[in-house]
Amino acid sequence: MRIRRILAAVSATAALAGLGLAGAATATAANAQVSPSKCKEGGGTFDLPGNPCKGGIYDGESVEAD
Repeated sequence: MRIRRILAAVSATAALAGLGLAGAATATAANAQVSPSKCKEGGGTFDLPGNPCKGGIYDGESVEAD
C-alpha cells in the first residue's frame, strides 16, 4: 500500500513538472522574432519592424529589423 502512494506521488510530481516545461516552451515561442520576408512569405503583413506580423503562419510574432 505504501509503495502505491509513493508511486502516485512520483507520477503527480512528474506530470506537474511536464506542465511547467510546456508553459516555458510556449512562452519562448511567443517571444520569437521573424524576418520581414518570412512574415510576407507566411501570408502575413506588418507595419514597422518591432510590430507583430498580422495574419498568416507567423501571426503575432514580432518582426525584426532587416
